[in-house]
Amino acid sequence: MFKNDLLKSKRILITGGGTGLGKASAQRFLELGAEVYICGRRHEVLTATEHELRASTGGRIHSRPCDVRDAAAVEEMIGIIWADGPLDVLMNNAAGNFLARTEDLSLGAFQSVIGIVLMGSLHTTMACGRRWLQAGHKGTVLNITTTYTTTGSAYVVPSAVAKAGLQALTRSLAVEWGNRGIRMNAIAPGPIPTEGAFSRLLPRPELEQLAKQKNPLGRFGTVEEFANLAAFLVSDGSGYINGEVVTMDGGEWLEGAGEFTALGRMLTDKEWEMMKPKKTSPAK
Repeated sequence: MFKNDLLKSKRILITGGGTGLGKASAQRFLELGAEVYICGRRHEVLTATEHELRASTGGRIHSRPCDVRDAAAVEEMIGIIWADGPLDVLMNNAAGNFLARTEDLSLGAFQSVIGIVLMGSLHTTMACGRRWLQAGHKGTVLNITTTYTTTGSAYVVPSAVAKAGLQALTRSLAVEWGNRGIRMNAIAPGPIPTEGAFSRLLPRPELEQLAKQKNPLGRFGTVEEFANLAAFLVSDGSGYINGEVVTMDGGEWLEGAGEFTALGRMLTDKEWEMMKPKKTSPAK
């Protein structure tokens, strides 16, 4: 339903672009004519994705290792990209999440998720936004939030806190920067199976079935559906959409708030113990 040149001449950066929704979006953007940059913390994953997508699409794709929690590293990366010309689109997709009882979490667990989701998105947005504003260059930011930003959700508290802040950032800057040519929008996806993500959030097969049963459409979303929505929102065809958070969850949010609340109550103590997040060191 999209023209092959929909995103022709667009230069797009996707954080967390080596896997999952970021990778799927990178592929779709390349198919539609964009030049794509992907960044993330794992160099080998980024390189593999870069080679795979270049071979499958024939598109222009570049990978750059970067921990978005590190403001100086983000600034350096954006500066290197900008040396070849300004970006047109920033997609803040990098995220971290895990199912855990909040009382079991260390401060480091909170810092890790908030550092990636909220502060990481702030670092990239400010690095791009200041350059766009100074040059009078139009830009588009697409943030990936979640359906529980307004209600919260038990057992994913660091994510709920970080994503709520990201949603506020989206709407605030949409108003502040809109008259200077910068659009800010977000997608709030429901459950979309991606490699690794579901094993952390749904540790038992029957929990996946329960999640499907509580969805009015009776299924999960697909990465292709997500990537198509992302492509539309970063394209010029959505030029009058600004400050919007588009929910893409099959109606699950309307069925019942707090995506992980019911699932969390079904886990055993042994499963909770197995799912405790690994200790992480804060970014330097």
